[in-house]
Formats: sequence, structure tokens, C-alpha cells
Amino acid sequence: MNTASVKTILTMTGSNQTLTVDGWVRTKRESKGVSFLELNDGSTIKNLQVVVEAAYPGYEDVLARINTGCSLSVQGRLVPSEGAGQTVEVKAENITIIGETPQDFVLQKKRHSFEFLREIAHLRARTNSFGAVARVRSAMSYAIHSFFQERGFLYIHTPIITGSDCEGAGEMFQVTTIPLETVPLVNGQVDYSRDFFGKKASLTVSGQLEGETYALALKNIYTFGPTFRAENSNTSRHLAEFWMVEPEMAFCNITGNMDTAEEFLKYIFKYVLDTCADDMDFFDSRISKGIIENLQNIINSNFERVAYTEAVDQLLKAGHSFEFPVKWGIDLQSEHEKFLTEKIYNKPVILTDYPREIKAFYMKQNDDGKTVRAMDVLVPRLGEIIGGSEREDSYDKLVQRIRENDLNPDDYWWYLDLRRFGSVPHAGFGLGFERLIQFVTGMQNIRDVIPYPRAVNSLDF
Repeated sequence: MNTASVKTILTMTGSNQTLTVDGWVRTKRESKGVSFLELNDGSTIKNLQVVVEAAYPGYEDVLARINTGCSLSVQGRLVPSEGAGQTVEVKAENITIIGETPQDFVLQKKRHSFEFLREIAHLRARTNSFGAVARVRSAMSYAIHSFFQERGFLYIHTPIITGSDCEGAGEMFQVTTIPLETVPLVNGQVDYSRDFFGKKASLTVSGQLEGETYALALKNIYTFGPTFRAENSNTSRHLAEFWMVEPEMAFCNITGNMDTAEEFLKYIFKYVLDTCADDMDFFDSRISKGIIENLQNIINSNFERVAYTEAVDQLLKAGHSFEFPVKWGIDLQSEHEKFLTEKIYNKPVILTDYPREIKAFYMKQNDDGKTVRAMDVLVPRLGEIIGGSEREDSYDKLVQRIRENDLNPDDYWWYLDLRRFGSVPHAGFGLGFERLIQFVTGMQNIRDVIPYPRAVNSLDF
């Protein structure tokens, strides 16, 4: 006897096939002489209707034990459906109740708020919204690997525990085996020589620096893994633990970097629309209307490439009253980025040549002495979705920038060695995976697109 997923069964056309299907009951509806169970196994957002007729042995006793959420294994015949909403259904011939649930099981038919579901993160994947997010997240992960693997990039695992701060912002989680009750001190300072690594260690905020070491040996690489940031921001846009995608390309300049970033986004969006049609229809109708059209427009657009200085001029000329005033030298806010993509250019925008003072130390300096070869990809509705740059390949200039950022060159000796031994132009970018999922699904809170959100005062599961 065939055991099939709900997704497969719903595509079957032949009737009177005998099969077995396993899943969880979403709803139970009883009518005169017959009951209808909606069964879901996570393979699709759609449910399979199981028909249980009154002639089923022990009909009343069996149905009394079946509540929302309980798990079943159903054997039966596949027949054309007589009701609306599905083409086939299963007439039950044998039902095995695997795991029962009480009548007051928390996930009943009524809708729950996302805030409430965050409190039961271990159960929320059983709802339509979070099941759809999980399937889209899985498909996007596959697409990311496919994009780079098809182009000859090597997947590199960079360290989670690090001794360097890639961003230079200091918002890092410290890793230590020192007993916090008896911290060893020397002249009032923590004696890290007695710690596990013999020096201060933290969870990484980015795999970029380590990724560059492999790009400068293997040419094109990418990392895709967890990163951590101890930013004390309890907002819908911040996580303490999140996933980053970071390609690094040797013998590549800022133009090649922009080309890759644009192609990368279009590839992922197309893959999701092609493979997750049912889930995307759900997001389009229930979460954010027009999201499919938005993605299709991006796929069919040529991203506008604009220098930061020109973008600032355009914002000033627009005469719009922004919450944060616009002037040259500021780090553009989300409202500015959205205005550029939605009002001025009406398409995705790649901004380049930012002021050096607002960008990281590793970005290549332009000849004007004021700007660096940074690039940010901005998309309508969200703003920045990718940040990257051509990397500084000059040893002397990189040392200067490290010092200007109040960092110690000795902490980056290995990174500087890359500029001493066979340095080449190279570039790369970073993409926050959860922000990308937010953009694709229309989910408003970043904590709802990762299985277990880690944020300020949030470590329950």
C-alpha cells in the first residue's frame, strides 16, 4: 500500500487508489451520517479532506477521540471530491490515532495573533502562516546554494567564535569560561590569559574577514551561517542571532560585485515564485497584498545604479519633509531608501561611493579621499537588502583605516597579511537572510521568519 504526502495526493488524478496518509488534524466537521477531517502533514499549505462515514466501525467512539492537533494514520480510497475546494478526497477505511490532543488544545480553528504565537514557538509551525514561512525559508536556502554552486563558488564554513570585530561596532557577545563570580583581574583589567583561548573571544558578527582568506586562494567563495549581534534593540527589525549570506570574489571590482548581487536576488525571487506558488498565494492574499507582483517587477527590472552624492541631491530636490533631514555625509535612513526606490526611481537602486566616515574600515578608498567603493542594494518597501563593497587591497591604506577606527592593527595581523602576500582587487557583499525572507513573504516582524527568535529578553525555547 502506498504511503504518500498530502502534496502528492492532491496532484493525483486516478480515483479508487488505495493509499495511506499520515498527518495532523486541522479541523473536524461533523454532519448527519458523515464527518470530514482536514488533514495536513506540512508538505503543503493545503489540507486533504478525509471522509469518515457513519458506517465506519466504532464511528462515534473514534470521532470522539479526534480533536484538532491529534495525529492520525489513515488508510482509504482516493475518490473525486463532491465538495468545493479540492478535486480529490480520501474515504477512510482504517484510522489509527497515533497521538491524541485535549479539546482545549491551544491551536484551535480560530486565528491567533503573531505575538501570542511567539510565546508558543514550539507549536507555531503547525499554523498556516508559520508552515508557509518554513517552506519558503527552506526553498530560499536551497536557491542560495544553487545560485553559487552553479557558478563555481565554494561553500566555506567560517568560525562562529572569533577574536576580531568585523564591523568595529563592539556589539558582540562575549564567549568565556572564566567564572563570573571570581573574575581574575590584573591592574583592574580582566586577565584574559586565564580564559579558554588566552584572549578575549566573541561570537562572530560576520564571516567576511575569514571568508576573504579563502577567496584570496580559491577565487570565488561564499559563507552561509549564523551570526550574532548584541545590539540592545527590542524592535521588529532586530535579532540577536540571525543568518548571513556572504560571497567574496577575488579579481573582482565594485561593478562585478553589483552585477552578482542583482543576479543573485533575481534568481532567488524567481525560484521562490516557481517552487512555492501555493505558499506565495497565501502570503499575497493573507499577509501582504501585491507581494507577488512586487517580486515579479524586481525580476523584470534593471536595477538603477546611483552614486551616494547624486542620491542625496535627488532627495534634497524632491522637497519632501523627512523625519531625518537629508544632508551629505549622513547614513541614509530607511525612509530615504524607500523614497529613492518608490518615488524617484520606481525600481530597485544600487547606491555606491558612500562617505568613508560612515562605512567600515575594510572598504576600498576612492581617489577623492572622501568616499569608498561601497554598494548598498535598495528595494521598494524595505530599503537596504544587501550591503557590500570592493575591499581595500592596499596594506598601508588598510592599516591607516584600522587605526582611524580606533582598532588595533595587531588584532588583524592575519587579515593584513592578505595584503602583503599576493594581494588582488576583490569584493563581496552580505545579505541578512531573515530580512530577505521578510521581504519575500511580507511578514512584518523579523522574529516571525526564523524558527526560534533570539532577541532582547527572549531565550525561552
